[in-house]
Amino acid sequence: MPVIAPMPAARPTRIPSQRDGGEETAAAGTTVDHLTETYRAHYRSLLGLAALLLDDTASCEDVVQEAFIRVHSARKRVRDPEKTLAYLRQTVVNLSRSALRRRILGLKLLSKPMPDMASAEEGAYDQLERRDLIKAMKGLQRRQREVLVLRYFADMTEAQVAETLGISLGSVKAYGSRGIAALRVVMEASA
Repeated sequence: MPVIAPMPAARPTRIPSQRDGGEETAAAGTTVDHLTETYRAHYRSLLGLAALLLDDTASCEDVVQEAFIRVHSARKRVRDPEKTLAYLRQTVVNLSRSALRRRILGLKLLSKPMPDMASAEEGAYDQLERRDLIKAMKGLQRRQREVLVLRYFADMTEAQVAETLGISLGSVKAYGSRGIAALRVVMEASA
């Protein structure tokens, strides 16, 4: 069923011609009857055009309906009834582009979701564990502590730790494994 309610066709008006001083018939533009027939004949093809540009059926239907409304409003400017379909197609494309721009802008303006935050209780446990870890780290030998801090807190590779401390790669591995073993014993005892 057409969305556009039929209205009586506009009568062509007579305007004076500047060439011969007489009157000539002005183009009445696209009539409502012609627009209704265009709707019946081309609604589905225009819907298909919108579907190529948009992703959901409701948006496609909205765009096509809006295109017909706009062409209906501007029917006096579409002087050649044969160009009505071309005007409708261009309007569907333009409205689809606008809909996509609004979506993109909406996505950009959406606030980013809050990161998952730990509860206050979890935060308190983390602080206790961190405090216990720092206390346990202070109890390690100096080289073990240096290796573990550079390796795990400064995120250096074993080779970078060896170069920084001026020791061999094997020493870095040995100090690291002994330090972790000592930390494990202390942390398990405090738990």
